[in-house]
Amino acid sequence: MRAEVLAVLLASEDMTGMESIFEHRKTGLNTVIRALMRKYGWPIERRDFPTNTFDGRAAWASVYCLPQEVIDAALDTGGRDWLDGMKAARDTRARRATHR
Repeated sequence: MRAEVLAVLLASEDMTGMESIFEHRKTGLNTVIRALMRKYGWPIERRDFPTNTFDGRAAWASVYCLPQEVIDAALDTGGRDWLDGMKAARDTRARRATHR
């Protein structure tokens, strides 16, 4: 899951705790983000925003992203090849899932 989250962030996409890769997992996005920051040193930024829950209550949600200069540096030092490999692996898994 760490690699999936990092791939999303390196693709210059924001990620919230409601992302689909966490639908049926016990580990939440916060746990993965914390590991990427503490264990691997990624400077992931967090922004909180108000949102509504499915039952109409107000709540706070978080969105995570990497600064663009970090993304650019990572992609220029081999990250682009890694990201392409991640996308290819994801496509392969998706094809296998549809053929079952």
